[in-house]
Amino acid sequence: MKKQEIKELSNQELTEKLVELKKLHADLKIAHFVTPLENPLQIRKVRRTVAKLATELTNRDNQ
Repeated sequence: MKKQEIKELSNQELTEKLVELKKLHADLKIAHFVTPLENPLQIRKVRRTVAKLATELTNRDNQ
């Protein structure tokens, strides 16, 4: 998810997307632990997207 796409989302959409991606990240980690994923870089991509969303929410709260 690009920075511009994140900035266009509302606070509620950001929160919903953050919860959804955190669940996906946890599921990917568990799936990778049990059976190695075909593309383990998915975990990194999702983790970084979660961080971007959380950062944007924090920046909006501080303003």
